[in-house]
Amino acid sequence: MSNNNRNPLLFTFYLCLVLLSLLVFCLHLLILYLFGFPLLDHMIVLAYLLNVVLALIIFSVLYLFREKWRDQIGFLFLGGSMLKFLFFFLVFYPFYNTDGNMESLEFTTFFIPYLLCLLLETFFTARMLNS
Repeated sequence: MSNNNRNPLLFTFYLCLVLLSLLVFCLHLLILYLFGFPLLDHMIVLAYLLNVVLALIIFSVLYLFREKWRDQIGFLFLGGSMLKFLFFFLVFYPFYNTDGNMESLEFTTFFIPYLLCLLLETFFTARMLNS
């Protein structure tokens, strides 16, 4: 029996995360193009990649400990969100704030993939806890 059949929630999360992230990334680039903004500025590729990789790791850890630490899943989830903010302040904030001002375009470059991953993590964590 394949691993996907034993862990359908985990596989579904991975699939949704990757496909929706690709879709939102393409839409994000399309909107930037339509408004005449540079497509690959502000570390947009790294923002999507880092958020997706962190979401994969965080949800995998939550899934791994879903039975053993069921009562602490919420705290682990919050810890994962804090980890993402730590990466934002270590990786992106210094780059975005080099001129002393963070533009809204810079903020949305990180926030859109962050929000997408957070929503998916929240939805699938709730499904995991309710099953």
